[in-house]
Amino acid sequence: MQNLTWKTLNDQLADLTETEVKDLLEEEMRHARRSTILVRLHQRFTVLRMLRERAAIMEMINESAGTISTSR
Repeated sequence: MQNLTWKTLNDQLADLTETEVKDLLEEEMRHARRSTILVRLHQRFTVLRMLRERAAIMEMINESAGTISTSR
């Protein structure tokens, strides 16, 4: 994402993958170091990571129990 502004970040953040958000976070830390952008990227990254990790945990539980998951 070139010329990362608050508006472009908010417009596109929901559509980015965990890897893309992590890459943006690392790039922001290396270059511009804008605290508000860093916080927002980190917030989104942790949500995406949590969702991935939770899905893996639930899959592991379902495989070992032989059940179908129910979401809460």
